[in-house]
Amino acid sequence: MAEFDWFQRQDASESSDAQQPDDALDWAKQAYARLKAQQEAENSAAAAPSAEPAPEPAPVSEPEAAPEQPEAAAAVPDSSVAAEPEPEPVAAVPEPAPQPEPEPAVPSASSWLEAAAARRQERLEQLVEEEPSAEPEPELVQVSEPEAEPKLGQLDEDFLWSAEVLAAQGRQADQISLEEIDWLGRLRRGMEKTRQNFVTTLLENLGDDPLSEASLDDIETLLLQADVGVEATDQVLDLLRRRMNEAVVDGSEAINLLKDQLRNLLDAPIKSMGANPLLAPQKGRLNIWLMVGVNGVGKTTTLGKLANLAVRSGYSCLVAAGDTFRAAAVQQLQVWADRSGVPLVANPSANADPAAVVFDAIGAAQSKDIELLLVDTAGRLQTKNNLMEELAKVRRIVDRLAPDAAVESLLVLDASQGQNGLRQAMAFAKAAGLTGVVLTKLDGTARGGVAFAVASESNLPIRFIGAGEGLRDLRPFNSFEFVEALLARA
Repeated sequence: MAEFDWFQRQDASESSDAQQPDDALDWAKQAYARLKAQQEAENSAAAAPSAEPAPEPAPVSEPEAAPEQPEAAAAVPDSSVAAEPEPEPVAAVPEPAPQPEPEPAVPSASSWLEAAAARRQERLEQLVEEEPSAEPEPELVQVSEPEAEPKLGQLDEDFLWSAEVLAAQGRQADQISLEEIDWLGRLRRGMEKTRQNFVTTLLENLGDDPLSEASLDDIETLLLQADVGVEATDQVLDLLRRRMNEAVVDGSEAINLLKDQLRNLLDAPIKSMGANPLLAPQKGRLNIWLMVGVNGVGKTTTLGKLANLAVRSGYSCLVAAGDTFRAAAVQQLQVWADRSGVPLVANPSANADPAAVVFDAIGAAQSKDIELLLVDTAGRLQTKNNLMEELAKVRRIVDRLAPDAAVESLLVLDASQGQNGLRQAMAFAKAAGLTGVVLTKLDGTARGGVAFAVASESNLPIRFIGAGEGLRDLRPFNSFEFVEALLARA
């Protein structure tokens, strides 16, 4: 059963009737209390059979089975393996933090977040002073497995910031999930290297003084250092310069204008395509997603995380090992498939034909009514014409065998390679018919601004982002959350 459908997340940040709560801390407190009560109820239900044995144990004593997946081995020659997902550990529950007092309402989303951040810092300082030292908080057990469930920690700065971002998107306290809170915290931490000098220097340059040509020059330098790209930087500066010429723009307003313009850059490809901001498999039909890109960007890892995301969101899924030229690529994908309990279609022989693997996988998916088929492709350079032709051949097989399928061709980019990786990878556009981008390794680079270069120079929407090595460290892209994580105050 699906725990949380990431492909159908609510986002009311651009809705005219989206309303922010009167007090961000009060909203966060309500959300925290609800999530804590929910987790305590789950823990109590899981512990009930052992505490009070009965002839017929309660059904909650057994971990819930994963969705039944097709046995591809019966339909495809040469191998396909299914594995059951491991049960996930029970998270520890900390003591609740003191309840904050309500504050007055703030009107717009951007200014609302700025005011919420200021109130959060002030309230956190009060909590530190007032916190009793008689009973320290219990330490949460560190779980190294990537499958570990997110744990509800303290009502700390991470939780408060994540709650503020969700509230600013028009969400209600009883609508959010612990997974969303956990992911936003991961995203904020993952953007730390990009944000570290960017935000500090930006705030120092702007301060409380009005926007000037000198501060615009500083903003330009900071954007270029974050690898935002010349084209995207020019667009941002043009808007700020027009506003500065029309009226006096103070530092706070300049930051809000910067956030708006950066979000517009990220959303422009989606709007030009008239597509849904969230890329989701369509129910009731076969969806085929091809993962393409150069070697080393994380295609196979990304595919494994997407498979896990699909299973957890309630979709039936099958993966195809089309990267037949890289040593141990099939074995690597098998490990990721096993972690998510997803069947694998592969040919273990060396240098097998990728198109033949895809051929078999499509047949298996059609016979088992699979909703999402994820295809790993061989990493290649744009100068390798034979490999580029193999990719085009795979695409022709997909179009011929599954003409009614919803096909996506997702380019996987390593954020740490910046614009160099973008220019190299764009050579795939013609052969693969690219429809979107997956940006990986944001947690290991100071070049997270390359997301804006991707949107402005390739005109391709960013569909997913990765900020870590675990199964849960890849999520659908949300421009509002990305910009807030990039420009979050320390």
